[in-house]
Amino acid sequence: MTAANPTDHERLHLMLMLALTFSTGMIDAVGYLGLDRVFTGNMTGNVVILGMGLLGADHLPVLGPVVALVLFMAGAAISGRVLRPIPAGWTRRSTTLFGIVGGILAASAVVLAPFGGAVPLPLQYIATGALGLAMGMQAAAARHIAVKDVTTVVVTSTLTGLAADSVLGAGTGQLWKRRAGAVVLIGLGALVGAAALHIQIALGLAIAALIVIVVAAIGHVRKPAPDLA
Repeated sequence: MTAANPTDHERLHLMLMLALTFSTGMIDAVGYLGLDRVFTGNMTGNVVILGMGLLGADHLPVLGPVVALVLFMAGAAISGRVLRPIPAGWTRRSTTLFGIVGGILAASAVVLAPFGGAVPLPLQYIATGALGLAMGMQAAAARHIAVKDVTTVVVTSTLTGLAADSVLGAGTGQLWKRRAGAVVLIGLGALVGAAALHIQIALGLAIAALIVIVVAAIGHVRKPAPDLA
């Protein structure tokens, strides 16, 4: 389906990536609070946790962050391989990748649901790996869609741009709305994910899965033109 003009697509893609940013906040809340203090989207946090954990600081985990890091990179590599021959933007392959991400999140929610808040350690590692794989796929797929300053998984560079380009940073404040939106939404997602944990560990993942699947569907229906890839 062809939209009115490229600006419409840019605006839509921005909204969809911001929705994924919110869902990432939920997933990281579940990972950190429900799966032994492991981030599955924020790999910077995992590297820091791993570094401290190797010295035994505060009994921080080691295996969990390693699992998340390795599977995140594997997921990103998969998306990179799938999307490499395709021009930047949304294609059928983007839809497929986001659909797989939503499916992994939904399957993880189903697997964790019977355990409430007491998830056995081996299953925690399996869930961490699955979520890391999904987030790596999402991050690389979002990168290919190329919405400036919205990676869907981290906001450090977004915060840097927000401050450096602000009036206080002698800039003009360009793109401040999307940057601030990304920061606020990942924080709100973490808040909602943490609240959902008080009800059921699988609830946050189920909501995140629904968001990703809806994003995939909308992006597919509104992609610029029929494609062969």
